[in-house]
Amino acid sequence: MRNIFYYAPSRWSLLLILLVGGNAVMAASRANPESATGLQRSDVVVAEEILVVTAHPDATKIGYQVLQRGGSAVDAAIAIQAALTLVEPQSSGIGGGAFMLYWDAENETLSTYDGRETAPEAATTELFIDKEGKPMRWVDALVGGRSVGVPGVLRMLELAHQQQGVLPWSELFGEAAELARKGFVVTPRLQQLLEQQMNPGIKRYPQARDYFYPSGQSLQAGDTLANPQLAEVLQKIAEQGADYLYGGELAQRLVDRVHETSDNPGLLELDDLAGYQAKVRQPLCQLFRQYEVCGMPPPTSGGVAVLQILAMMEHQGLPDLEPHGVDFAHRFSQASRLAY
Repeated sequence: MRNIFYYAPSRWSLLLILLVGGNAVMAASRANPESATGLQRSDVVVAEEILVVTAHPDATKIGYQVLQRGGSAVDAAIAIQAALTLVEPQSSGIGGGAFMLYWDAENETLSTYDGRETAPEAATTELFIDKEGKPMRWVDALVGGRSVGVPGVLRMLELAHQQQGVLPWSELFGEAAELARKGFVVTPRLQQLLEQQMNPGIKRYPQARDYFYPSGQSLQAGDTLANPQLAEVLQKIAEQGADYLYGGELAQRLVDRVHETSDNPGLLELDDLAGYQAKVRQPLCQLFRQYEVCGMPPPTSGGVAVLQILAMMEHQGLPDLEPHGVDFAHRFSQASRLAY
């Protein structure tokens, strides 16, 4: 397998449901990981040349098709992100941020890409202070435009494609756009998350409410959900590149929507979008027994935390512990607690 990538849409990413063309952008996030919707066990799959794993079968299929056409892992990641924007709106989208680790086996090089979203230039320490001078409640600060930052994922994917892409950028969005036009089948997980009101502001604004709760009821598993406006956006990104989001028509729509949330407007401006830059960073690596383990450096905490967990576990007599035993689970959970 020539190229491998680990691609992580940020858990703190903005959930920007891009319902453009008369619709809205809803900013959202969560203080905790997504709610549990039941345990699912999958069959073990073994592959020798090509393997794609994502959070949704439609996205997996689209990424696999890109690899079959001779694309690189980065090409597949771009197509996958476009698809996840449609089928996994609760946690992934082109309006958020992400990090990527990319291993090129032929050249034996590891590249790490930082697409973390950033605060608007006008943000100050007073951004989340209320009129009485007190810190706002999390939910009050979150919902609306106030918490919206500059999305980074498209610029990051664009940078990675410039360095690691094989197929033309314009050929990586067609399958996701077609899926958005035809619609995808709502999963039981999405239904359950909507019934739990996965985001505290999801019903506050009519655009998101009408999209996820047609006729006042949440979408049901088995329903077909189309988003022709998103299909149009993906087609424009394919034609114009990431500039469509960072300096084109979509940029203006995004800024306008952030300011139009009169109950909690934000500070995002066109200059913030135009000035965003994705970064290539040095991976954070550490020896663990006979392995060298590498992860993303700050601004994400994930790479640091994983290496801290491994450093603590290395001194816990691992060869004598049953991998699925209570003692191992206890030590691992405590190392994770301390690291986090």
